[in-house]
Amino acid sequence: MVTLIDRRNPEGSALRPRHPEKAHRADNPMPPKPAWIRVRAPASEGYAATRAIVREHGLATVCEEAGCPNIGECWQKRHATMMIMGDICTRACAFCNVATGLPQPLDHDEPNRVAAAVATLGLEHVVITSVDRDDLADGGAAHFAAVIGEVRTRAPETSIEVLIPDFLRKDGGIEAVVAARPDVLNHNLETVPALYVRIRPGARYFHSLRLLQRAKELDPSIFTKSGVMVGLGETRDEIVQVMDDMRSAQVDFLTIGQYLAPSAKHAEVKRYVPPEEFEDLKRIALAKGFLVVAASPMTRSSYHAGDDFRRLKASRAAALASHPAP
Repeated sequence: MVTLIDRRNPEGSALRPRHPEKAHRADNPMPPKPAWIRVRAPASEGYAATRAIVREHGLATVCEEAGCPNIGECWQKRHATMMIMGDICTRACAFCNVATGLPQPLDHDEPNRVAAAVATLGLEHVVITSVDRDDLADGGAAHFAAVIGEVRTRAPETSIEVLIPDFLRKDGGIEAVVAARPDVLNHNLETVPALYVRIRPGARYFHSLRLLQRAKELDPSIFTKSGVMVGLGETRDEIVQVMDDMRSAQVDFLTIGQYLAPSAKHAEVKRYVPPEEFEDLKRIALAKGFLVVAASPMTRSSYHAGDDFRRLKASRAAALASHPAP
C-alpha cells in the first residue's frame, strides 16, 4: 500500500493529494496477495548506494514514483530506471501511482545529470522513461532526444532503452525520439482495448499501436517493445488479440505482468493470475513471432532489461541466420 498524500511539497505548504482525481472515490477491495507474490523490503548496501547516487544527481526514478515491487532487487544491482521531465504527470491512469497535476517547467540541465548518473553507476544498459507531458508542444520529445544524446556522449558503451509516452496529438514526437537512435523503444499498451476508458482514459489504444508501428517504419533496425498488465478484468482471448495487434505492428518484445493496486483508490485487482497461466501466455506469444517474451507475476517493463536486451540481440541474430537475405 502507498500513501495518497504527497509529502514532498515545499516546507510550510499544505499537503495535497498525490492523486486529486482519486481522492474522493470509494475504496476498492484490496484482496490479499497470494503466496507466489512476495517481495523483500529493500535493505541491501547496493540499494543504499544506488539511492545515494540518484539523490546526489537530483533525479526521479519510476522505481520509486510508481512503487515498483522489484526496487530492492534492481537497485541492489545498481539498475535504476530514470524518470525524466519531473515527477508529476498530466494524465490520471487508474492503475498508476505517479502523482497527477500540473508539472514544473522542464529542467534543461537534466540530460547532463542523467548522463552523469549513468556513468557513475557504470550501467551496461539504462532505461529512461518519463511522465506524460501533455502541457508541452512536443510532449517532451526533444527533451528525450537530448537525454539520449547526452548519455551517448558520457557513456558511449551503455545501451539505451526508452519507455516513452504516447505523444498523443504531438506531431513529430515519435520522429524526434527515433532520430536520436535509442537501442530499444518501448511504449506500453498496458491493457486491452475494452478497458481503456476505465483504466487508461487519457490514451487511445489504436494511437499507441500506431506509435509502435511508426517507430519501425522510421527505423526498421530499432528494437520495439510493449507490455500489458493482467488481473484487471481482461479475458484470455483479449490478451491474445493484443498479441496479434502488436505483431502486426512488428513489436519485437512483449512483457506481461500482474497488476498490483497501489492503493484502494486505484483500479481494483480483479484476479491474481497464477504462474502457470503466465507460462501459457508466454508460449502463445513466442509462437506468434515475438523475439523475446517476459511473462511472470512480477514482470515489469524494465525488470531485467539489460539481460533481455542481450537476449533480443541474440534472437534477432539467430532469426537472420536461419532466414538469410536473398
